[in-house]
Order: sequence, then C-alpha cells, then structure tokens
Amino acid sequence: MRRTFAVLACCLVATAGVMEAQSADDAARRGDAARAARDLPVALAAYEEALAVDSMNARANSQAALTLIDMGKQVPDSVKDAHRDSLYARAEVLARRATVADANSADAHFALASAIGRASLTKSKKERVRRAVEIRDEALKALGIDHTHDGAYHVLGRWNAEVMRLSGMERFFAKSFMGGKALGEASWDEAVKYLERAVSLKPTWIYHRLDLAEVYVDRQRFADARAQLEAIPGLNLQDVMDPQYKQDAAALLERIKDR
Repeated sequence: MRRTFAVLACCLVATAGVMEAQSADDAARRGDAARAARDLPVALAAYEEALAVDSMNARANSQAALTLIDMGKQVPDSVKDAHRDSLYARAEVLARRATVADANSADAHFALASAIGRASLTKSKKERVRRAVEIRDEALKALGIDHTHDGAYHVLGRWNAEVMRLSGMERFFAKSFMGGKALGEASWDEAVKYLERAVSLKPTWIYHRLDLAEVYVDRQRFADARAQLEAIPGLNLQDVMDPQYKQDAAALLERIKDR
C-alpha cells in the first residue's frame, strides 16, 4: 500500500510538472502572438504569466527581454530617460537567465547580445568597450547554434559598422587601454557581409535594409543604398519602430538621391 501511494505521489508530481510546463508554453505562445501584432504590453504580460509559472522558461525569458527592448527603444537614445534604462537593465537580466536555462538557444544568445547593447548606453566608455566584446561573442554563439538567425547577423553587421565609425584614435585607445582587442578585427567588409546576409534571410524586415543602406552610404555605394531604401516603402509593418524606420529611410533616400 505504501508503495502504491509513493508511486501515485510521484505520478502526481510528474503530471503537475508537465502541466506547469504546458501552461508556461501556452502563455509564451500568447506573448508571441501579441508581439507579432506589436501589442507590447499584452505580450509582456503574457510572458510574465509564463515566468510566474516557470521562471526558468528560456523562451519566455528571451522573448520578454526582446519585448522590453522594443518598449525601451521607442525613446531615442539621445534622451535621458530612467524608465527606458530600467527596461534595458531588466531585459539584460532576463536574457542572461534565458542563456542559463538553455545554453543551446540561439534566440537566448541573440536576446542577450541585444540587451547588452541597449543597456550599455548608460555605462562608462571603458565598460561599453568591454561589453562590446560580449555583444560580439553572444551573437557569434547564436550563429554557432543557428546559422540562419537573421537577427544575429544584423547584430554582427551593426557591431562592425559601429566600431568602424569610431575615429582611428578612439579605436586605438579602446584596443590598447580598454581591453577591446577584438575591436581590431572589425571591418567595413564584415559589416556589409553580415548585413547583406541578414537581408537575404529576411528581406521583409525593414531594419535590416535600413542599416545595410546606411553602411552602403558609409562606403559611398549610393546606388546599392538606394536599392535598399526604395524597397522599404512597400514592406509591411512588423516591428514597433517600423513607422519611424520608414521615415528615416525616406529621409536618407532624399539625402542621397543625386549621389
């Protein structure tokens, strides 16, 4: 009889665990649907519901982190905003938890790379250099798991572009005195290669095309930039920032129309 009760108890515990996992996954799926509809508050609430059931659900953690980033990036980086900064800080915590929960999740490493980049905006120059290396490492981990992850390619393309946009003196000091030796591996060719790959994998994503166009302009490849920018007006809105990205693309296209 005791053995029967013990077996029954084990079965009940196992069943409860399965039901909790299913409940968390169901809530995460609702979050995904709301995020796809660009309803960020509803998406975040659903992911938080999933995390209340299972705090180590990798999917809910990574997607909640990306949702917080989407909410924060609506405030321009040039504006001081404590609430936005708190969203980025929380996104980094959740993304780090996601990589612990599932080290083989490309989305988790992508979310962490994105969160580190956004949260770094409030850090010192030296800390930003150190964290820049981690951004690159996390994006590379994502690609090591999923070589078709367009978001990770975008992170690496933008990473190379941002490093190359530093002055030669800034790059020298970052590499020599701030622990940023990896910055010496950045190049315009890598920026173009990674962003072109992102566009090829997800040609309907406005942000991929806009950032690639900006790099083309940096390289004075104006015809290539115009080709990317001219494709943007016909693309559907998918990201919460897409209306702004469309305006930015139109402004850049006007600026380079005769070049």
